[in-house]
Amino acid sequence: MSPQVGLVGLPNVGKSTLFNALTQAGVAVAPYPFTTIDPNRGVATVPDRRLEALAQLVGPERVTPATVEFVDIAGLVRGSHQGEGLGNRFLAHIREVDAVVIVCRCFEDSDVAHVAGRIDPLDDLAVLDLELIMADLGTVQRRLERTRTASKARPKEAAGELALLGDLESALQAGKRAAFWAAQGEAEAALVRELFLLTAKPRLYVANVAEESLPDGGPWAAALQEMAAAEGAQCVVLCAQMEADLAGWPPAEAAEYRAAVGLERSGLEALVWAGYRALDLISFFTIVGGQVVRAWSVRRGATAPEAAGRVHTDMERGFIRAEVISWQPLLQAGGWNAARERGLIHTEGREYVVQDGDVCFFRFNP
Repeated sequence: MSPQVGLVGLPNVGKSTLFNALTQAGVAVAPYPFTTIDPNRGVATVPDRRLEALAQLVGPERVTPATVEFVDIAGLVRGSHQGEGLGNRFLAHIREVDAVVIVCRCFEDSDVAHVAGRIDPLDDLAVLDLELIMADLGTVQRRLERTRTASKARPKEAAGELALLGDLESALQAGKRAAFWAAQGEAEAALVRELFLLTAKPRLYVANVAEESLPDGGPWAAALQEMAAAEGAQCVVLCAQMEADLAGWPPAEAAEYRAAVGLERSGLEALVWAGYRALDLISFFTIVGGQVVRAWSVRRGATAPEAAGRVHTDMERGFIRAEVISWQPLLQAGGWNAARERGLIHTEGREYVVQDGDVCFFRFNP
């Protein structure tokens, strides 16, 4: 199953345009709030030059890239945690995704009204964070109430959890996101994972700029990048409308146009890879009978059996060993058999941690 990344932001910031560019799904786009009501879902392929190089080496019948599922979530407004706008539906959709892309409007357009009447991405972000924090605060307070009730029967057992919940409540009330509070220790991190808090999710930022502001994005984008850097997050500068327009062009012509505005690569490619990094994912590759070359995504630190399970659950259950070579030595050797003859393919057991760029052949008992 592909990891899910939610596109989150205020209305009219370009989420649906960006979603269309990423997935070519053709969802409705209009210059008024709440064009998106139910979340749109689409799959974007992960552009990977290593996969392209392996495909050129093997000449397979089919090449299958890794994928990321993007979810276009309805725009948030001030008061969403109290049910304003699409309120609770919006928040529930965020809770389902693995990471969030905060899309911030960094462009002027008289035809597309801003819900606040002015362009200020940092102020927009403050509104969004307040709503997410207040929603998380409600979750924590409900858990506190239940734990206090349960503690009357077993006060010693509940004391530790009550202390943690009280500390988390105070942090949220002070405007601190759960992700920062969870970084204090394993007990804090475990509690935040259990509560599925919105502000604990990995996040990255998109500065959606006007085409004429590329490649740097202008002062609004610069302010957003500075804020993201201060919290150790990634920020991708792109023009969603331009990327949506170029999505239907021949690749060579699109690349030439991007180069003319000072871009080395697609903003969509930068965003997909940023999402990959935010989720701490890596890619490994499989070659099946010289007919199929495929990329797979796993969490960094995954063992060989866990990676085998991404290919098929039977492979993880019946895992025997993995034959592994990194993609570059495989290319240099000129193929799997040649690499084996040179002793470049190594055999690994259950404890092996798969590395980014590994090409794996899994042996298992069916």
